[in-house]
Amino acid sequence: MRSVERKKIGRRQRIAHGPATGPNQCWSADFVSDKLTDGRSYRILTVIDQFTRECVVLEADQSLHGKHIVTALTGAIVEREQAPRSITVDNGSEFTGRALEAWAIQHGVALCFIRAGRPVENGFIESFNGRLRDECMNVECFGSLRQAQERLAQWRDHYNLQHPHSALKDKTPASFASSYAESATCFTPIERNTANCGPLQGFATPAKNAALDPVPRLPENAKYRGEALFEIANARGSLLSLWSQLQAHQSSSGQP
Repeated sequence: MRSVERKKIGRRQRIAHGPATGPNQCWSADFVSDKLTDGRSYRILTVIDQFTRECVVLEADQSLHGKHIVTALTGAIVEREQAPRSITVDNGSEFTGRALEAWAIQHGVALCFIRAGRPVENGFIESFNGRLRDECMNVECFGSLRQAQERLAQWRDHYNLQHPHSALKDKTPASFASSYAESATCFTPIERNTANCGPLQGFATPAKNAALDPVPRLPENAKYRGEALFEIANARGSLLSLWSQLQAHQSSSGQP
């Protein structure tokens, strides 16, 4: 039996990204699995903002494929009115599929894949998943998928609006995001169009091509120009007369 040689698939390029310095820069995504009381399995898609720690997506369904992820992420972008720059994910088939890749290219989002067997490289979402299990999934039992979805939506609101986070100086994620947005607005420099606007208050309009010590110019009118020249000549004659009188006085008094 002749064996067919398998095609070699190139390894995905992994680019090191620095820590997020603002909201909607870097998101993290992962899955959490659980079972209902009747034994049926379901999965939860979890997505958080690495900077504000906000839970962006918390969606449960029996099967979550690439199209489900694309729909959930598109809804999150509409809700937050901005797409992230990058999303950190693992190498699961849902994240490496063509559906998510095409969505990322369309929205200009970089997919950052962690190394296989290194969940610590996506520590933000791992910490969030642990809190989700401890505070919600291990505490309550869900009899139906609809009940799980409703309870997860309530828990998400409580986490974003009422749950303090130690990494945010004991602020809630929503409160931290709001205060950051206000501070960013206050310290953002205002761009001013200097082409068609007047001078700032308290300052005169600067003259174009003005010298530091400008030479006085003669009037354009011929009549006033003649008068100006006459005054300049008289002033020069007066200065020469004063200079002559000063020299004569010094000579008579014997001063140098």
